[in-house]
Amino acid sequence: MDLGLHSKRALVTGSTAGIGFAAAQTLAREGASVIINGRTAARVAAAVERIREAVPGSQVLGVAADVSTAAGCRHLIDTAADVDVLINNMGIFEPKPFGEISDEDWLRFFEANVLSGVRLARHYVQGMRARNWGRIVFVSSESGLQIPTEMIHYGVTKTAQIAVARGLAETLAGTHVTVNSVLPGPTASEGVGRFVEELARSAGKDVASVEREFFATARPSSILQRFATVNEVAALIAYTCSTQASATTGAALRVDGGVVRAIA
Repeated sequence: MDLGLHSKRALVTGSTAGIGFAAAQTLAREGASVIINGRTAARVAAAVERIREAVPGSQVLGVAADVSTAAGCRHLIDTAADVDVLINNMGIFEPKPFGEISDEDWLRFFEANVLSGVRLARHYVQGMRARNWGRIVFVSSESGLQIPTEMIHYGVTKTAQIAVARGLAETLAGTHVTVNSVLPGPTASEGVGRFVEELARSAGKDVASVEREFFATARPSSILQRFATVNEVAALIAYTCSTQASATTGAALRVDGGVVRAIA
């Protein structure tokens, strides 16, 4: 299927690794001009080079900016003033008991996971509306529907992303600009991989055993019963950005391996 992304300019935040990198590389393979974003120039440069090597002839640029801050968002906007596709992927997570989540933690998570996407969407949607074409995707999580007890602050921000995406989509009724959220389930991203490895080391177990125990105890409703790959998640993100997905807007699209039991 041709996703119709040739000549489209796409920005993927938090795209030096994990789901963001996989999404950026998938879009590059589809002919989009891609802007890689991360916090450090070294990681951004390395990600840009990896995509250029994997997708010869691809148009890939990089912007180092910490979009968890207002200043970082301004810098990114100043450097890349206009895009056709915005994927708000950057996010943070941190298991912590509810009683230990401070006000500062709550504000840090909201700033990173919610306001980053709000600030960028607020700017880039103006050009999309003027051209009457655009795609905005908030990479949320199944944790936005089933709040994890081990990191309630994370789950709340993921719920907020779903709400922002739906509300923004409503403001674009009758246009060819779509806004959706994509909800991955447990995914073998770089951060999750490190977390599982640390758990395995501390418990004196191998990673495969820890993964099995995780799905048996923490996510027993998973039908997949394994971590999704970043490429599996990126495939849905890329489709959601495509011209083929023109009737998909205001939706919360799950790629959660069946973790969420609700049918709708």
